[in-house]
Amino acid sequence: MLKHYTIPVFIPELACPFQCVFCNQRKISGQQHIPGKKEIEQTITGHLKSFKRADRVAEVGFFGGSFTGIPIEQQEHYLGIVQPFIDRGEIKGIRLSTRPDYINEKILDVLKKYRVSTIELGAQSMDEEVLKKSFRGHTAKQTEQAAKLILENGFKMGLQMMVGLPGDTLEKSISTAQRIIELGAANTRIYPAVVIKGTALHKWYEDGKYTPLSMEEAIQWTAQILPLFEEAEVKVLRVGLHPSEGLLSGHELVAGPFHQSFKELALTEIWNQQLQPLTENNEAKKLTVFISPKELNYAIGYEAKNREMLLKKFDSVSFVAQPSIIGRSFETLLS
Repeated sequence: MLKHYTIPVFIPELACPFQCVFCNQRKISGQQHIPGKKEIEQTITGHLKSFKRADRVAEVGFFGGSFTGIPIEQQEHYLGIVQPFIDRGEIKGIRLSTRPDYINEKILDVLKKYRVSTIELGAQSMDEEVLKKSFRGHTAKQTEQAAKLILENGFKMGLQMMVGLPGDTLEKSISTAQRIIELGAANTRIYPAVVIKGTALHKWYEDGKYTPLSMEEAIQWTAQILPLFEEAEVKVLRVGLHPSEGLLSGHELVAGPFHQSFKELALTEIWNQQLQPLTENNEAKKLTVFISPKELNYAIGYEAKNREMLLKKFDSVSFVAQPSIIGRSFETLLS
């Protein structure tokens, strides 16, 4: 199977006239300037040299802002930088992120010309109240219309979502995930909302008008949403914010469920729920759990959380990788 690589190029807040309550794109992405042509070329070349797999597919991703909101000539400038790499077969295509209200037929014609393959829309929520309270500046209906146009024009589509925005509930987030699936997304990203310095959420948090999800709540919500995408075969590209320097140091993060291993925490919780019924056994002293090799670490859990949970019931607990087992199925040996 070919290894897939995406070379990220960040163009922070270049176009977006909206200031969503959660957004300070420069601080979230860790990028403080807009890269020029030479820098982008060097970024692409550097990544290509660093890839370990020869049997690979690579693409360039323009992230960090609403790409299709910038003037067409600027879009063509950035997209044009990548074209020689595509011509030489070094890059397969281009993906970019944008807003649902920055998609129309004219824009899509330009993206086709420059061999864009995937368009990611920041849907964030499909609940109108959440969108309004978050100052998104677009409606769920606009997301639906943009998604339809993207697919009709032959692009692959990603739809990103956030959990824990103002007015959000677990039920609304689950409904958003289900709608993303129904709209035909090939991939998604799940971000828990956090409070970043300099945002409206920062002020609301200080004024007591907004409370972010606790870490436990964010993990629980995500653990319920992830299986929905998996069952529908929607690829989850990322779970949790990228650990940029500002977030890791705490200089930009004010509050909220940020963890550099957030995905592992969510997968640990999914496995915790799977393994919990084993503690109802009242006779066995030793437990061996046979697990798919791909799921082994998550079954054991972040900081061995699930092993520790089982050790409260059993004298001995062993996890064994079993290649014949797939997915989150597992087998046990009790003695």
